[in-house]
Amino acid sequence: MKTVIVVHGGAWAIPDMLAKASVAGVKNAAWAGDAVLKNGGSAIDAVEKAVRSLEDDPTFDAGHGAVLNINGEVELDSIIMDGETLATGAVASVRNIANPVSLARAVMEKTDHVMLTDRGASMFAERIGIPVADDLVTELERKDWEQSSSYPVGVEKFFNAQWGHDTVGAVALDSLGNVACATSTGGIRNKMVGRVGDSPIIGSGGYADNRSGAVSCTGHGESILKVTLARLILFQMEQGKSATAAAEASLQYMGERVKGCGGAIVVSSTGDWAASFTTPRMAWASIKEDVLHYGLNPKEDITERLK
Repeated sequence: MKTVIVVHGGAWAIPDMLAKASVAGVKNAAWAGDAVLKNGGSAIDAVEKAVRSLEDDPTFDAGHGAVLNINGEVELDSIIMDGETLATGAVASVRNIANPVSLARAVMEKTDHVMLTDRGASMFAERIGIPVADDLVTELERKDWEQSSSYPVGVEKFFNAQWGHDTVGAVALDSLGNVACATSTGGIRNKMVGRVGDSPIIGSGGYADNRSGAVSCTGHGESILKVTLARLILFQMEQGKSATAAAEASLQYMGERVKGCGGAIVVSSTGDWAASFTTPRMAWASIKEDVLHYGLNPKEDITERLK
């Protein structure tokens, strides 16, 4: 099976000052995930590696660089899912974890549960030796948070506003034909304490099933939750739509039904892939058969052949 990795750095009105760093970040994450797949690694290893790369990059709202809630605190959410077995792990409202995607994977592999939250997730992290990180807030985020001291009014205003921020994610298909997804986020700036969006919720922020494919979503979390966007896209694919047609139809439905904007990356179990969005911009990249595709603006698809 030809391997595929697709990553995104969030669908929102990415300002020009972050455009270059956003594209560089998703390309680096795609290379990281592709290296795992080229060495015979699993789809689950590849998506974890790619998302860790994005969490470690302060350009993105996940891990280092996460946005702050109404009290000026970081609260992080993540999910990871294995399409071969439907094994899933997720964490929500965790505070001092640099790589929530790896904690989510530990929930999947080392507990009988699917999701742990807040204090329980922190206790579990401490028990398995995941270090506490006290350096997740960037100076830029602290300054932006101080300037925007109220939760934005309305979905459209938020995702068209240049001080929006969003999620990161990855989907992969490995050489054995298994798919996986991972999604990680710091959520929405000035969210209520304890607010959880779509990212860690199975079927909304992500879903993976070898029988159809894998999806990672991004955008307005409450809207994505209402339409269970990840599962909706895979349902469309099960009805015979291509990855692109399924993503576009589902995003259009979300816009019409709940007035929500967002984006998604998709890979099918046969290697068909897509990166679609209805926000002003979304940084994304993919690698398949030594060809790197990436983009930021609508309809943009730049290709580079890897050496």
